Amino acid sequence: MIKMVVFDMAGTTINEDNLVYKTVQKALQAYGCEVDLPTVLSIAAGKEKRDAIRDVYRQVKGHAPDTKLLDNIHQYFKAHLNRAYEEETLKVFDDLPDVLSTLKAKGVVRIFNTGYTEDVAQKILDKVGITVGQDIEDLITADMVANSRPAPDMIQLAMDKWNCSALEVVKVGDSKIDIEEGQNAGVRYSLGITTGAQSREELLTAAPDAVIDRITELLDYV
Repeated sequence: MIKMVVFDMAGTTINEDNLVYKTVQKALQAYGCEVDLPTVLSIAAGKEKRDAIRDVYRQVKGHAPDTKLLDNIHQYFKAHLNRAYEEETLKVFDDLPDVLSTLKAKGVVRIFNTGYTEDVAQKILDKVGITVGQDIEDLITADMVANSRPAPDMIQLAMDKWNCSALEVVKVGDSKIDIEEGQNAGVRYSLGITTGAQSREELLTAAPDAVIDRITELLDYV
């Protein structure tokens, strides 16, 4: 029996047209790392954003940035992302409210988790009208745990808080690293979804239990 669904945020529940990864690209380019968006999406999707910046830089340049440079790029990214989220229109995917309502009726715990920090994630939820304790039971962010994706720490924290075992959990996300996070946590189903950063073909390379095209399809696994 499934007792919990763990949703990634950007690209899975929040439709933001890859705004975060476009901002990662912009930040890297501002510091002399020329990179195209498909490369950013392939390497960075789903990761804690400082780690994502480091990994893209290393892939493009052949070496990791030093700590000061990484700090500068990350600060640029955070400043411009905050501005972008204030200026751009964000919304949940159309099917999400019905999915969340159906899960609530079934008594399933609804968790959002993300590679964002808690303050950024909360601003996004406020903007799209999602309330913790009402629309979802909890928000788990990368800065709440020792290790971010693909480590299972965020899912483990959610399971500990809500008294669920791994075989009672479904994870869904739009990146390979989301799928790997679920697999590393040992969840019953780790699903990819094609509404965000990575294509079906990319998601399949992580060997998910399934790849879905709409968030309503995850109800088949609950």
